[in-house]
Amino acid sequence: MTSEPLASPDPLVPAYDLVLLDLDGVVYIGDHAVPHAAEALSAARDAGAGLHFVTNNASRRAPRVAERLRGFGVAATEDEVITSAQGAAALLARQLPAGATVLVVGADALVAEISDVGLRPTRSADDKPAAVVQGYGREVGWEQFVEAAVAIRRGAQWVATNLDLTLPSARGPVPGNGSLVAAVAAAVDRRPDVVVGKPEPALFRQASQRRGAARPLVVGDRLDTDIEGAVRAEMPSLLVMTGVTSPAELLAAPPHQRPSYLAEDLRGLLAPHPELRRDGERAGCGGWWAESADGAIRLTGDGERIDALRAACAIAWTTGVTELDTDSARAAGLVASWT
Repeated sequence: MTSEPLASPDPLVPAYDLVLLDLDGVVYIGDHAVPHAAEALSAARDAGAGLHFVTNNASRRAPRVAERLRGFGVAATEDEVITSAQGAAALLARQLPAGATVLVVGADALVAEISDVGLRPTRSADDKPAAVVQGYGREVGWEQFVEAAVAIRRGAQWVATNLDLTLPSARGPVPGNGSLVAAVAAAVDRRPDVVVGKPEPALFRQASQRRGAARPLVVGDRLDTDIEGAVRAEMPSLLVMTGVTSPAELLAAPPHQRPSYLAEDLRGLLAPHPELRRDGERAGCGGWWAESADGAIRLTGDGERIDALRAACAIAWTTGVTELDTDSARAAGLVASWT
């Protein structure tokens, strides 16, 4: 949790020995690789950092995630992947007796994870499941919502893999598992009993322990999952502006959703992060200065737009002024949609 973005005179890698990476919006968006991601991650490995991929998406198993990453030019093995589906299955295996029935709302990948831990997956509330587990799947629809609602009302425990309201796509944000969970929540008039994925810290901690990391760094594109999860796990974080977060959302971020570092994309792992300067009520970074004027943050100067955003964050997070002066923000490249 920071009051302004941190500086690093040296590249973040290899200062941090393990990079915990979100996927959607960081490494790829839909079926397209994020520019520079594969090259940056390869260079991070060469510099001595370990990589571990941490995803809230429960629609693919770890081997399929690793295969998909390799298709985008990112070297990855299944042992370097942890998913919210794995986390949910492990949680239920600890809480339920072997062979207990679990109603699965989600993709076949989630069904397989439940089966692998010795539980019996079902799609029907008539099988009297002890629990309902709900994760994202493109095929999820009304019929599965009905079965979930019936089982929950009959007393089944309800576990959600994550509550991401949206997923990034080439056409902009689209409904994520949180939106699907909200449909069931409206029907049963309550929230899930347990949420496994980010921003809960469990996946980050499990991945860090699995790799024996001493200095892990979380990298993500979402404030309410990746960055808040890092704060809860007491780990530093890097926000990349390749996904769903806009400059306006970042400036308005509450303290528990503020990243330690900011970068345009994953190349930020391999570059120094310039120190912020203070001159009275102004904050400077690179060639930009930011100050509060007439209830808005005004930017002057020139240079990299990420430096303008860093300076603006320093003002917003210390003064509470979060609105950008429209003309100077446009000149600095801080538009509504960063990408």
